[in-house]
Amino acid sequence: MTAKRMCALADVSRAGFYRFPPGPPGPDANLELRDAIQRVALEFPSYGWPRMTAELKRRGWAVNHKRVYRLMREDNLLCLRKRKFVVTTDSNHGLPVYPQLAREMTLTGLDQLWVADITYIRLLTEFVYLAVILDAFSRRVIGWALDRTLEDELTLAALRLALKRRGPKPGLVHHSDRGVQYASRDYTDLLRAHGIAISMSRKGNPYDNAVAESFMKTLKYEEVYREDYRDLAEAHASMGRFLEQVYNEKRLHSALGYLPPVEFEQSLAPVSGTISRSSRNISQVLETGV
Repeated sequence: MTAKRMCALADVSRAGFYRFPPGPPGPDANLELRDAIQRVALEFPSYGWPRMTAELKRRGWAVNHKRVYRLMREDNLLCLRKRKFVVTTDSNHGLPVYPQLAREMTLTGLDQLWVADITYIRLLTEFVYLAVILDAFSRRVIGWALDRTLEDELTLAALRLALKRRGPKPGLVHHSDRGVQYASRDYTDLLRAHGIAISMSRKGNPYDNAVAESFMKTLKYEEVYREDYRDLAEAHASMGRFLEQVYNEKRLHSALGYLPPVEFEQSLAPVSGTISRSSRNISQVLETGV
């Protein structure tokens, strides 16, 4: 539309229009929201717009997800990434393996299914290894161990911590890959001693343990790739902070209704002796991410 046409529609002379140009733009109406988004992004660099929207609402903002998406896109804060699973399991051993039990389960509460996995972490001059155990219902890290060795003592340390913290009743299922650390006699004997059933992924199918795999991806992007650990002691301290204080207590999970695992578990307070939580089919849980 030409300036002449606009002046005619507004009943303003062209001379008056050019004599009094528009003033400077006003303040950005989204300035405070942008500041809040950037503060959350500094704390949780891998949050996409769904988790960012949920976190802002938890902090008192009445905000629409479309607005959050637009501002994150304009400020180049969107996280766009996809990576395939990387198989690192050594299943070439002569130890007994166990059937996949988890896919037949329907979870209704805590300590019904634990999932376990191992990953490596690079230091300045060496590699160390992290073993974790999560409760599949709450996604909470309940046991972990970090060491230089890949022997079964690593996974045993994580398992002992989980047993000490949770004290599960018989009937719990422990699911892992077919790695030698999980198939070892010491590890399987400890599981049986506590009445825990053993479940393992099918051969060459990492998606059978997708909850643990997805956790490892989150760990790498939100902690490991952001740090340069000098030695094992520094890595251990930083890992403990992330697992216990950030991941378990602060990080929002879409599968938990955008609650952190600790808060989600607290919401499961028994009512008349039952867990006030609807059932979730574990075959769907194992095939989805965090």
